[in-house]
Amino acid sequence: MDAFKLLTRSTNLKTGRAAATSAQPSRLPSTGKAANPQLFHNSEADRLVEERKKHGQKRKRGNAVDDTASGDEDAGDLDFFGSAKRTSAGGAGAGKHPEQQDSGDQDGDPESDNGAEMDEVQRRTILNAHKIKVTDLRDLEEIQSTATPQAGEPKKKKKKKAKEQPEEAKALTKKEQKKARRLFPQPLVSFKELRTKYKISRRLAENITEQGFTVPTEVQLGTLPLQFGDCSVQPTSESRETVEPDLLVVAPTGSGKTLSFLIPVINKIVRHHHEQPEERGIFSIVVAPTKELAGQIVNEGRKLVRGTGVKITLMKKGMQVVERDGNEEDGKDVSDEEGSSSASESEDDEQTAGVKTKARAPVTKSDILVTTPLLLVNALSANQTKSMAALPLVRNIVLDEADVLLDPLFREQTLDIWRSCTHPELRVSLWSATMGSNIEDLAKSTIQERKDLSGTTHSYPLIRLVVGLKDSAIPNIEHKLVYAATEQGKLLGLRQLLHPAARTTTDVHLRPPFLIFTQTISRAVALHSELLYDIPPEAGGSSRIAVLHSDLSDSQRSEIMKGFRKGEIWILVTTDLLARGVDFRGINGVVNYDIPNSAAVYVHRVGRTGRAGREGGVAVTYYTKEDIPYVKSIANIIDVSEKLRGTGEEKSVQKWLLNSLPDLSKKDKKELKKHGVKARQSNLKSIKDNKESRQSKISTKSGYERRMENRKKGAITASRNRKYQAQAGPADADSGDDSWSGLED
Repeated sequence: MDAFKLLTRSTNLKTGRAAATSAQPSRLPSTGKAANPQLFHNSEADRLVEERKKHGQKRKRGNAVDDTASGDEDAGDLDFFGSAKRTSAGGAGAGKHPEQQDSGDQDGDPESDNGAEMDEVQRRTILNAHKIKVTDLRDLEEIQSTATPQAGEPKKKKKKKAKEQPEEAKALTKKEQKKARRLFPQPLVSFKELRTKYKISRRLAENITEQGFTVPTEVQLGTLPLQFGDCSVQPTSESRETVEPDLLVVAPTGSGKTLSFLIPVINKIVRHHHEQPEERGIFSIVVAPTKELAGQIVNEGRKLVRGTGVKITLMKKGMQVVERDGNEEDGKDVSDEEGSSSASESEDDEQTAGVKTKARAPVTKSDILVTTPLLLVNALSANQTKSMAALPLVRNIVLDEADVLLDPLFREQTLDIWRSCTHPELRVSLWSATMGSNIEDLAKSTIQERKDLSGTTHSYPLIRLVVGLKDSAIPNIEHKLVYAATEQGKLLGLRQLLHPAARTTTDVHLRPPFLIFTQTISRAVALHSELLYDIPPEAGGSSRIAVLHSDLSDSQRSEIMKGFRKGEIWILVTTDLLARGVDFRGINGVVNYDIPNSAAVYVHRVGRTGRAGREGGVAVTYYTKEDIPYVKSIANIIDVSEKLRGTGEEKSVQKWLLNSLPDLSKKDKKELKKHGVKARQSNLKSIKDNKESRQSKISTKSGYERRMENRKKGAITASRNRKYQAQAGPADADSGDDSWSGLED
């Protein structure tokens, strides 16, 4: 009898030929066959986009290139083992274009591809079809004050409504208030519009084309026009006010957020270089919670700034960002990961940085600085004092994974950076796949605080854009929630994933490359040791499995990341260090060996697969008897994701399971988020009952085998001690006269 069948008896299992057939997915993310990077669209929205493109092409002179055809035919094989030249940037996923077109040839006829402006009905249709919801987060009084029509507007009815609104604002219901806050800005239907309509830099447009971006994803479709000032702060206004707002963006993982905030920032700096070439310095700051994510942003940014004269730099220890007087030194940095910033540096980096600090390194000549919070705070503070140097030239600050950066763990560091940017025209944008209402309140209060300190009366709109359902997993991956009863059951189930030929009962099918997440560093190391020899030597053996965590040096972490991206490493065991933002080409799946500490962490973990609209990703989550109180939030996310998917297939989480799982109190949720499942905490040695500690270990060895190993180790240690004492005996005898031999009778 298969032991795993007993462990998973609560689920409906397929056996025989049907199971073998259904277990083979028709498409894997590693094949890269993503027909469309967009997660949500319908026929009506597609028809409007087609009409808009055809209208623009009729006005063009002899240039008949169909964007949609190129996007579908040449989506490109984004092979996990392929070269970087064939891939898209930062999970932004768009269809491959067969020709690298020169967007500069359109300058002769700047209106050639604009087409007619969309009316409100068309904008509403496209935004709703792509599940994009745009909301003005300002107070209703402030919205209504900006909604007062200017002189010369043709429609008198709108004047009357605008005058009557402040009087009726107090009587509005919650539904009417939500309606009053809704916005329907112009959507971006093609990346060509960036050049023809928004007049971005010619070289930047060429770099975008060379990267193969043609079809914008939902987050790009909604946020790029807003950041270029194409924003109507009045929901029903015919005339749009050109203003760049502060942004708060919630979009699914792998939907192209990196590209969404890099393009406007780079274009803004290029324009500034042309208008004021003598003024140089740091104009934009991008803050990320981990070193891996910061490095990825820099890599994608360098592809976009090529030839534009804009410089993007990764913050390193010892780097000078402001002019200083005297012999002030930077504060010492600490490591990142699950409780600290991603500023841990390797020994060689520390030595290099130390030499630069002693030699008074010059201020960095960079336009865009990408950093982790503590690195920049230490660089701005002199001798670790509370006084922070100002960054007066910074016009944009981008908080990537903002919910983590504004979490209590990083909040003070992030707010210190935000407050140090003193330019009156500063714009802030917050990006994440999960964002609670507390983050929105904190952003609003900080913006109001800056407004009060500066004494300005004018404020810019704070706009929230949500793609899909807030705090939900992407619908194009398959979720599997598997009950394994014990730690041994989880290890058995994981080995069956590694050896699909031995699989008989479960319908879970997962092929490398994939990620395995654990709760702590010690568990990641132990699991790696257990799986080290599970891959046969003819397939690469132990070199195909690696472990990544924050206790490794920077050089080790970089080498492991490089090997995984190249395809030399197939299975990567890690902690939540890689749960956010990091983009890999063609990850086939994610295994949650230990359940996540929160629903948000689950969304980010499983978002490492199924990126850029690719289908076929699998997310497997194992849970044991100790995990049952914490499973319901994850089961709810899976249920919502399957509803969004709408395939009509049998749900992996049955209704009876949702109803039977216990609800978690707020106190328990906070404790889980802070420390994880108690049975798997790294400080179990302090627990009196060592049985719980033994049961939580990741090992296939029996108690008898462990006792025999301990006896053998003890015998070896005793033998070495006896040998040492025998060798040291004569020497002790020679020196006996010099030693105290006790009291004589």
